[in-house]
Amino acid sequence: MSNRIRPDAFPALPRARTVVAAAALAALVAACASDRPVGPPTGTPAGRPATGAETQMCRRQLADLGAGFSPIGDLSAGSCSSTNAVTLYRLAGDTAPIGVTNVPRIGCPLSQTVAAWARYGVDRAARQMLGSGLATMETFGSYSCRNVAGSERLSSHSTASALDVSGFVLADGRRITVKDGWDGGTEVERRFLRVVQASACKRFGTVLGPDYNAAHADHLHVEMGNGSFCR
Repeated sequence: MSNRIRPDAFPALPRARTVVAAAALAALVAACASDRPVGPPTGTPAGRPATGAETQMCRRQLADLGAGFSPIGDLSAGSCSSTNAVTLYRLAGDTAPIGVTNVPRIGCPLSQTVAAWARYGVDRAARQMLGSGLATMETFGSYSCRNVAGSERLSSHSTASALDVSGFVLADGRRITVKDGWDGGTEVERRFLRVVQASACKRFGTVLGPDYNAAHADHLHVEMGNGSFCR
């Protein structure tokens, strides 16, 4: 799958400068995407609830990543369910904590990957590209008992295995949203959003953004799973 930055997103540069800029951006994407590779988080095969030992191990590993969270009980709501979940309210950055909004229920394994992405993908990209670290990751939430839009198939949100990230607030107060920044904002903000999406594509099974369809025009959808579907 391609993680290419759209060439029409940026103004034209003289040929020599274009080559240099492209090389620099490629290096930054690679650094933010793979600086701290993360192996498969502690989880369970699809359809099988986590055991008590698996749940405790996942929560210990999440704490080791510096996340602030509260364990919560399992949930069953008709065809939807959630096991091994937490309420997530803080992540760890390189130099300061990172707040996270609107995540009352999220799968613990997903939280581990989100925590690593926020620190090694988003926070470091923000420092390198925007000169300020990440203070808050804004989201539309994780758990929602619903189908994939336009289908009869349950969404990964129905098991708290997906998260919709809507924007980022920097330590200097700047707020960069997917809705306003993907095709608007400044050139560096547009590049920043594409770099963090590319970083997410190295960590999550599925990543969907504004270039996928209109339903994702205002957020990056990231979810667990094998393989890599990045749009």
